Amino acid sequence: MKYYVYVLRSDNFERNYTGFTANIANRLKQHNAGKTKSTRPYKPWKILFFETYNTKEEALIREKYLKSGVGREYIKNKMAL
Repeated sequence: MKYYVYVLRSDNFERNYTGFTANIANRLKQHNAGKTKSTRPYKPWKILFFETYNTKEEALIREKYLKSGVGREYIKNKMAL
C-alpha cells in the first residue's frame, strides 16, 4: 500500500493544510465536503502538491517535518517556483 503526504491550499483564505492518507482523492473530497473540523471553514481546497511513500512510518515522518517551521518554509519556497 502507498501512503501520500499532501499539502492543500485554500486560495480564498491564503491557508495551507498538510496531512497524510492512503487515498488522496477520497481525502480531498472529505476536506471539501466539510468532514474535517480543522479545514471546514476554509474550503474549497485544492492539492498544492503531494509525495508518495511506501510505508506509513515514512509518511508520518515527512508530514511531521512539513508541519515544522523549516517544513513550512520549504512549502513556501515550493509555492514560489
